[in-house]
Amino acid sequence: MTIHWADVAAEKLAGRGPQTVATGITPSGQIHLGNMREVMTADAVFRALIDRGVGARLIYIADTFDPLRRLYPFLPKSFEEHVGKPLSEIPCPEGCCESYADHFLRPFFDSLERLGIRPEVYRADRMYKEGLYVDAIKTALEKRDEIARILKEVSGRDLAADWCPLDVICQSCGRLNTTKVVGFDLERETAEYVCRCGHRGTASMRGGGKLAWRVDWPARWSILKVTMEPFGKDHATAGGSYDTGKRISEEVYDYPAPYPVVYEWIHLKGKGAMHSSTGVVVTIRDMLDVVPPEVLRYLIIRSKPEKHIEFDPGLPLLTLIEEYDRRAGEERAIELSKVGAEGPSAIPYRHMVTAVQIAGDDAEKLLAVLDRSGYDTTGVDQILSRAANVRAWLDRYAPPFVKFQLQETLPSKVKNVDPELREALGVLAGRIYGKSAEEIHNDVYAIAKERGLDVKKLFQAIYVAFLGQKQGPKVGWFLASLDGEFVRERLKAASAE
Repeated sequence: MTIHWADVAAEKLAGRGPQTVATGITPSGQIHLGNMREVMTADAVFRALIDRGVGARLIYIADTFDPLRRLYPFLPKSFEEHVGKPLSEIPCPEGCCESYADHFLRPFFDSLERLGIRPEVYRADRMYKEGLYVDAIKTALEKRDEIARILKEVSGRDLAADWCPLDVICQSCGRLNTTKVVGFDLERETAEYVCRCGHRGTASMRGGGKLAWRVDWPARWSILKVTMEPFGKDHATAGGSYDTGKRISEEVYDYPAPYPVVYEWIHLKGKGAMHSSTGVVVTIRDMLDVVPPEVLRYLIIRSKPEKHIEFDPGLPLLTLIEEYDRRAGEERAIELSKVGAEGPSAIPYRHMVTAVQIAGDDAEKLLAVLDRSGYDTTGVDQILSRAANVRAWLDRYAPPFVKFQLQETLPSKVKNVDPELREALGVLAGRIYGKSAEEIHNDVYAIAKERGLDVKKLFQAIYVAFLGQKQGPKVGWFLASLDGEFVRERLKAASAE
């Protein structure tokens, strides 16, 4: 039997002592499903380590001190003045949170809780302001030439003669990307700088700036004692961030680079890889409206990280949910996807799509529909939670042919149905009492054969009688979900037209 990829990673780490599994995302925009691959990959390995009895912690670093790189399409024009400033120091774009960074982190943390992911959270701006990076900054400044040499050897980058690994924040314009360090004092823990805005000043190493990304990453490994970290394929290219980070970590900070797990992108069907900056996203919050949290975990955990995921929120999403519920996928992936006590549901998701549309927003009616269909309705909380998922899916992603509305009275379109088909509906009314969904379905075929009718047209006649349209859910299971007396009376009324 193939060992799950998370267990493979955990097995390699198991003999190396306590583990710190790290993950981090820059909250520059909506944190989306593509971002979650990193977090869930880390969490899956963390869970696999715990299952092996290995002492492990899961940490999340929010890169809140990174600058706003450009005016993204979702931002108002007024935010152009904040480009280059740290995300933690920029106001909330909607005025509802403490900062720009907090605006995008808050819903992300809520989603993590719903997904059963509970990391220790570190915010980069606080780490810098509280002095956690001071020693790393001093080391980087002292070994600036060594770092420059590594960057040149590994990435081929020619750095300017006055390059500095520390970027400081201008005390006048607030930008991080317009300054140049021109001197520093290690004892006073300060750096002198000039800014393109014309300001000259002295910045503290405690929150007055941050290390350049390719130095910041290996510095945090040593500060937080990171032993394993997943990252996207962009960082894994030859000469990329991980290659330079590994050398800097080991040669400058005297710390072994973490065990790497490289992951591929999640593509949104028909639109390409998800990126906040391009607007090609499905946010985690939106996705959790549509998919049970354990299934969202399963979407990512079932695939090896190096395999790209093509995400289609339409009908293929129903297939994924039913694969999880039937335990048709890899058992270990299902186990690692579990959130709390909830597990797979015994009620097929496609039938929930039918039941919810029959019942509307009436919870008691929904339970009655499911009960008539022969399903256990004692797990009310899970049923109602999944019903909410179905309603969101129908509203946002369901193809039109899946949608229907049960008509309270006989639709006038029944008059357009051929008389012999309407007569067959009357015959069906006399046969379905007390029968199962499958038996009703088979009866439709039998009646069509007995009377020499096109069975497809007979199905269409049934849909017209109940829905006022020529398509709908699987007939036997649909009719079995409805009140038996209602079905018989509707069929009789349609045959009498």
